[in-house]
Amino acid sequence: MGFWRQIGEYLYIKKRDPNVERNKFTKYMHGMNRISIFMFLIALIIMLLRFFILPMFAK
Repeated sequence: MGFWRQIGEYLYIKKRDPNVERNKFTKYMHGMNRISIFMFLIALIIMLLRFFILPMFAK
């Protein structure tokens, strides 16, 4: 399975492969990866707002 396909599955962009065996620990690992990716994207958006968007409107 490719890197970008796995990221797409984490972000619910692509459907997961039904042929891949999933056990309890794999589900936990994927859940934690999904949470960390969402937190990273939220932090990236906050940084963009703080360092690039807000200074454009400050006087």
